[in-house]
Amino acid sequence: MAKKKLVNAETNKSVSAFLNAVENKQRREDALILLEFMKKITGQEPKMWGRSIIGFGKYSYQRKSGDEFEWFNVGFSPAKAHLSLYLMYDLDEAPALRDKLGKHTKGKGCVYIKRLDDVDMKVLEKIIAKSDRWKR
Repeated sequence: MAKKKLVNAETNKSVSAFLNAVENKQRREDALILLEFMKKITGQEPKMWGRSIIGFGKYSYQRKSGDEFEWFNVGFSPAKAHLSLYLMYDLDEAPALRDKLGKHTKGKGCVYIKRLDDVDMKVLEKIIAKSDRWKR
C-alpha cells in the first residue's frame, strides 16, 4: 500500500502573518487583493500549503505509481519575481480566455503575473472559477 506524500502539505500556519511578511509592497498589496478575490470565487477559507503557497479547497489523488497526495483546488504564492497562480485548469483548453487575460506567462497548471494591474480581473475570475470546478 502506497503512503500519502506530504510535499507542500496543508499546514496550520497563519495566512495573514505570511502575507504581512511579504517584503515587496506591490506584491503584498496584490496578494491581499487576490486572497479576497479567491475567497469570494471559491467560497473556501485559505490555508497555507508548505511555506509559501496559499490554497483554497482540498482533494486527494493517486498517481499511477500508487502514491497518494493531497492538493488544493486553486491557490497562489506571492513569489519574489511574480504572483504564481496554481490552477487545476489548463489555459490551453480555453485560448480565448488565455488571450484576453493580459500580460502573463504560463506553465502547466500555473499562471505567472507581475502585477494584478497587468491582467483583466473579469477574465481572471472566470479562469479561477474553472479551476475550482473539481470539488472532491
